[in-house]
Amino acid sequence: MQWQKNSWRNFNILQQPTYPDQNALKAVETKLASLPPLVFAGEARSLQKRLALVNDGKAFLLQGGDCAESFENFSANGIRDTFKVLLQMAIVLTFAGGCPVVKVGRVAGQFAKPRSSDTQTIGDKTLPSYRGDIINGYEFDEQARVPDPQRMIQAYYQSASTLNLLRAFSSGGLADLREVHRWNLGFLKNSNLDEKFKSLSDAITQSLDFMEACGINSINSPSLRQTTLYTSHEALLLPYEEALTRIDSLSGEPYCCSAHMLWIGERTRGVNDAHTHFLSGIKNPLGCKIGPNATASDIISLANILNPQNIAGRLNIIIRMGAQLLEQNLPKILNEIKKEGLNIVWSIDPMHGNTKTAANGLKTRDFSAIMREVRSFFEIHKACGTVAGGVHLEMTGQDVTECVGGSIGISEDQLQNHYQTQCDPRLNADQALELAFLIADLVKARV
Repeated sequence: MQWQKNSWRNFNILQQPTYPDQNALKAVETKLASLPPLVFAGEARSLQKRLALVNDGKAFLLQGGDCAESFENFSANGIRDTFKVLLQMAIVLTFAGGCPVVKVGRVAGQFAKPRSSDTQTIGDKTLPSYRGDIINGYEFDEQARVPDPQRMIQAYYQSASTLNLLRAFSSGGLADLREVHRWNLGFLKNSNLDEKFKSLSDAITQSLDFMEACGINSINSPSLRQTTLYTSHEALLLPYEEALTRIDSLSGEPYCCSAHMLWIGERTRGVNDAHTHFLSGIKNPLGCKIGPNATASDIISLANILNPQNIAGRLNIIIRMGAQLLEQNLPKILNEIKKEGLNIVWSIDPMHGNTKTAANGLKTRDFSAIMREVRSFFEIHKACGTVAGGVHLEMTGQDVTECVGGSIGISEDQLQNHYQTQCDPRLNADQALELAFLIADLVKARV
């Protein structure tokens, strides 16, 4: 079948809501299709070129942000703090790890979430599952849980506002390396970590002083005061993605203009299903989450569909297995795929495979298990002669207590102190920055 932006509708599809009013859905799709794109095709091509460097081991991919964005918790301060912690992590990886960093946020579109069950039961009441603010409400209420297509319009405008702020932060002074000391978030609790970042900041400032003495400064070298943060999200709600797909006026090719990079999840990556078909036709850089049951042949089949021309930087395979299963499964996968000569950006999602339920019933993740999976990912790639290209994290710049462990020592008893996620537990700023220092050492040693 020839690909068209709506041809996914002829395929089997999973993880989609059932809208009770189809006329309202069509009206929203028509409205979205008439609105300006959120990102531009040229930006997506720029990201693909940078990911090609990651593919070749000449750069590193840092992808992170909220598990799911929220309408209620949307704020300029929240966006700023997540931007700051991403800058902190990137500068640690660049300076301490000695490697350029491609920064991609899970932001400005990460509203839909796949669910393990179509329904949720509390007591004797059963309702449709919460699928993210773009689809229905989080409240356990019959009316809130009805899928409402108007939420797509709200998600679009919130994404546009978020992008506007991110672009301002990226070029308006906050990203200036001379401001590196101010990137530290005031609630960092680990004094050793704070001192470690301060020492790195001092070294950067000394380097900038030397460069300025040589005539290199932020005026004649904009890269010292500006940065680029690309956006990404899971392309789960296909009516939204179809409506924001445009034909690029320069290349004549289709780009989904809801984000620079889109990925499909472990639950929706069937090679004959709608999500894989839709992504196969757009020209954005693509990602695909791969769980513990995947085989090398599964990944090869996906690569042949999503990247048939084997273009470097187009396809990012995001491994999410859990520490123990990664150590069992990944070496065989890499050794088999290596023979195929496929251009794949390999990154690790150490969050999803390490989720557990605490004694108080809250979902959490153990920092030590997250770090074990990251470390094993690097070690396995080095042993196989392949490139450990990136990391994919659910994290926030907020002072949350959702993941246990780390040097700040969050215990299960402390989870309820600042447990704010609507879906999955996230690393807080301390834990994210601690992880960045650990990853920097692994990046430096990967060759």
